[in-house]
Formats: sequence, structure tokens, C-alpha cells
Amino acid sequence: MLMGIEGKVALVAGASKGLGRAVARGLAAEGCDLAICARGQEGLNQAEDELRGQYGRRVFRRAVDLSAKGAAHDFATAAVEHFGRVDILVTNAGGPPAGGFDDFSEDDWRAAVELTLLPAQAMARAVLPAMVEAGWGRIINMTSVSVKQPLPALMLSNSIRAAVVGWAKSLADEVAAAGVTVNNVLPGWIKTERVEQLMEHRAAAGGITPEEALASVVANIPVGRIGRPDEFADLVVFLASERSAYITGVSYLIDGGLYRGFS
Repeated sequence: MLMGIEGKVALVAGASKGLGRAVARGLAAEGCDLAICARGQEGLNQAEDELRGQYGRRVFRRAVDLSAKGAAHDFATAAVEHFGRVDILVTNAGGPPAGGFDDFSEDDWRAAVELTLLPAQAMARAVLPAMVEAGWGRIINMTSVSVKQPLPALMLSNSIRAAVVGWAKSLADEVAAAGVTVNNVLPGWIKTERVEQLMEHRAAAGGITPEEALASVVANIPVGRIGRPDEFADLVVFLASERSAYITGVSYLIDGGLYRGFS
């Protein structure tokens, strides 16, 4: 299937590793130029080298702490100025720390909002005017299966990621007539460094090994394994494509059947 996005400009946050890196790679393979950011400069440089060298795409990159006040908006604005527009926005940020309700202070809750919710809306605010003017745009938020089914010991993530979905659904209604779609992707357990860290946390809390913690997770996944980053990226690329023009305001699970609900 032709995706129809060759020559488009995509901004992918958190693109130095994990799911963000896989998404940037998938969009580059479809012919998109990339604006990428991450906190770590070394990983960001490696991502740029790959996107330029393997896919021959133009790349604008900047090391950014998206939780810092104004940083997300400033980066997205700089990307628009660099390329003249951003056609596809993929919001993404590292997850808040693991733990239960009693583990976190008011400052921890505020930090989670500043990491997970505020950068998404700030980047959208920066890129939307050009999308609306062009009559075409895609905003895709990387969230989590936890917005459908809360995960143990992820109090902050369960709470704040659900707020992202509420914001996205509201925004989708406002911009649909302008040709801009807004959707969310909800990964379950995908093989990334974040998941490895969560397995270590579960192992330490339960007095088991990380391998045993992972096995207990896989036991609840009908397909019998955790997912691959490239499988996740394929879904994002489709939602970023011309082929998804009639899909907006939707949250798509990619979890191997982990979620048992009907909606």
C-alpha cells in the first residue's frame, strides 16, 4: 500500500531510541524528512546519522528536555521555521517513574504533567497553523494501553496519559474540518529500554528476577510474546499517511490482545 507521504515533514519527539526511534525510521522509509529531538545528544546524533545515511532524508535535530518550560513549543517552532512546515507530529516522552499513590508528592504529580501532557499540546500549538493553512495534517500521540486498563505500580502514567487522550479527542473535533486528524496509539508491552526498566522495578518489588517478571507479563498476552518496535511504528506510519484521512479522534491499541475490554 502506498502511504502517500513522500516529501512530507514529520516531527518525532523522543526519537533517539525505543519507540520514537522506530517511528522516525518508519517515516523516513516512506520518504519523510524529519525533525527529531531527545534529551541525550549522543543517541540523537546516532539517529540523525541513520536517517541521513540509510534513508537519505533531511534531518533537523536538537537536544531538548521536553519537560522544561517552553522547550517543546520552542523546538516545534524551530522545526517549522527550518522546513517551512510540519505535516506530521508524533508526540512522545519518556514515561513518569513507576510507583503507587503513596510514593509520589505533589511535585511529582506536577512533573508528570509537565513531561507527559504539556509538551504534546505545546508542540501541537506550534505546528497546527501551518497544517490548517495547508488543509492537511496528522497528529499522533504515543500513549499507553494503561489509558484503557491501568497497569500495576504506574500511578502517574495511568493518570496523566489518560489526560492526553482526553485532550486529543477534544482537539480532533476542533480541527477535523481543516483536514487535520488527531489520533492516539496505545502500546502494550513492547521490547524497549523502558520496559526493561519496568521489569527490573517489578523484580525488585517482588523478589524475583527480571526474566521471571517478564514471563509473568507474557503469560497474560494472547499472542504469547511482547511486541517489536517496528510493529508499533507500522501503525503510526499508517495513521500518519494519506490512507488514514477518514480516521480521527481514535485510540488504537497495539498490545497483542492484552486488553480484554470491548472498547
